[in-house]
Amino acid sequence: MTQVLDAPLQDRFVEAAGLKLRYIEAGQGHPVIFLHGASLGSSADVFIRTIRDFAAQGFRAIAFDQPGFGLSENPEDHSNAFRRKAIPQFIAAFGLKQCALAAHSQAGSMAAQLALETPELYSHVVVLGTGSLLPPLEEKKEGLDGAAQQRLERRMAQSEPSMDDTRKLLEANLFHHELITPEELELRHARSIGKNFTAFVARSEHASAPAKKASDAKPLWRRLAELKMPLLLIYGRNDRANAFERATKLKEQLPQLDLHIVPDCKHLVPWDAQTDVLRLAVPFLKKQ
Repeated sequence: MTQVLDAPLQDRFVEAAGLKLRYIEAGQGHPVIFLHGASLGSSADVFIRTIRDFAAQGFRAIAFDQPGFGLSENPEDHSNAFRRKAIPQFIAAFGLKQCALAAHSQAGSMAAQLALETPELYSHVVVLGTGSLLPPLEEKKEGLDGAAQQRLERRMAQSEPSMDDTRKLLEANLFHHELITPEELELRHARSIGKNFTAFVARSEHASAPAKKASDAKPLWRRLAELKMPLLLIYGRNDRANAFERATKLKEQLPQLDLHIVPDCKHLVPWDAQTDVLRLAVPFLKKQ
């Protein structure tokens, strides 16, 4: 059935990973699964504009609330590993044999790991602002924006955020503050409280627990050249944690990577760099 691209995107639900997961979609064509990050308030709604753009370009664009986010049910397991395993289960619920992944922030690492594990399932990978896929600098320095955000998120984990807290977190992640309309702010805040805040606290506690890691494990950023499908990386010039310097270093060490740095863009790449994402990703995804 042909969809009207300017019609409101409808909330839909599917059973996957033992949970009821909410998703939104538009368009027809090669499927592109959009994966949001892990910040408080993140959900498929980060990609509302993006979905319409890609649908208009001939793709079937799908974004879903990962377990513990948005309108999807909260899981018992709040680990990153559970969320990562839920992605192919969500895709399998649609009967898709292959799709592209477009992942923002923390989800970029999940997309890269999945693409390394089962390359036959993914035609392309697009990474938007994933700091964990960048090499560290020799001198570790968090940067004022990154440190301020960490302090804000630590405080948020102690009590539900106010509307003002939600605005501050958005402002820390956006270069173009004019994008924070009253409607966007209200939606983001609604995705930050109640059961979503409960899940956020659980994820924070899980992340703070000591984790065993092999000392000789190869950093994921060093494995990007091993991907068997095309990879596109887009970073904001003004993103936190020295992303510009680290992305430049990654390009120097792996010059074959298709990596782009967008000016006037912080961490919320799908918002700040909406036009650039479309300009770069559409021809990339249309290449076989």
